[in-house]
Amino acid sequence: MNDASARDYRNVETLAVGLGWFSIGLGLAELAAPRPVARLIGVREDPRNLTLIRSFGMRELGNGMAILAQPQRSTWLWSRVGGDVLDLACLGSAFDSTNPRRRRVAAATAAVLGVTALDVLCAQQLSRPERRARVEQNRRVTVRKAITIRRPVNEVYEFWKQLENLPRFMRHLESVRIIDQARSHWKTRGPAGLHVEWDAEIVDDRASELIAWRSLPGSDVENSGTVRFRPAPRGDGTELHVDLQYQPPAGRLGKGIAWLFGEEPAQQMADDLRRLKQLLELGEIPLSDGPALWRPAQPAETPEEVLAYQGGRP
Repeated sequence: MNDASARDYRNVETLAVGLGWFSIGLGLAELAAPRPVARLIGVREDPRNLTLIRSFGMRELGNGMAILAQPQRSTWLWSRVGGDVLDLACLGSAFDSTNPRRRRVAAATAAVLGVTALDVLCAQQLSRPERRARVEQNRRVTVRKAITIRRPVNEVYEFWKQLENLPRFMRHLESVRIIDQARSHWKTRGPAGLHVEWDAEIVDDRASELIAWRSLPGSDVENSGTVRFRPAPRGDGTELHVDLQYQPPAGRLGKGIAWLFGEEPAQQMADDLRRLKQLLELGEIPLSDGPALWRPAQPAETPEEVLAYQGGRP
């Protein structure tokens, strides 16, 4: 994505986020104070109108939260446009010759028309195919890490090739089940007890050199990766290079929670590789008093603590 395209994308997404916050603010006002809102826009403060304003408030809150969660999707902006049309229809019915607040109704109608124009513009921009492609590119998270392990290349390769070994050092990976020679089923733990699963296939396998995989269509999360095995300088072990890409399941918020790697993807990958190094060089992973491996190792106090540091497996 060039600088102009990136700036254009950021401008549209910023507009979408602004409209999302506007929806939330308006929704809260309509829910909490329907009578002052009715007075402001010039409609009668009868029970029917107050109930209608509250229902509009719930709609605005829902739209706003959806937009903030996925500001790159046009669906939620088009939903706002539909709500705008409904708002305009209701305001139109308030242009009654017996209504002494017709000027307020007219002002409210003009304001809604202005917001509707912004909603339509933003939704159209996000609906463009080339913009959707940019969005997908922007959402993709890439993590690259390398580590030197003092074990022969063929030994490190054979250990990784047995995919069932991966949960032994990848803390958030719960299990990998082999389906056939090329395919496997992955299950990981995310925040708040979330479990994410997908099927993957090996797309390239070169003995003691490279393993590459990708998720299959219909997976919860699109991801792909490559692991390269190289002799370390002076024959001192193996240089392991990991390149992983994935699409967060919830747009920018998904990237923020980093479902697969914990709080920060690059740091968690580095921690996982250090655990792998310890496992292959020492035959075990020393337990730390916290999630960061640079803390001094301390003995676990309970069996439950041991299981927690081992990823919940005995």
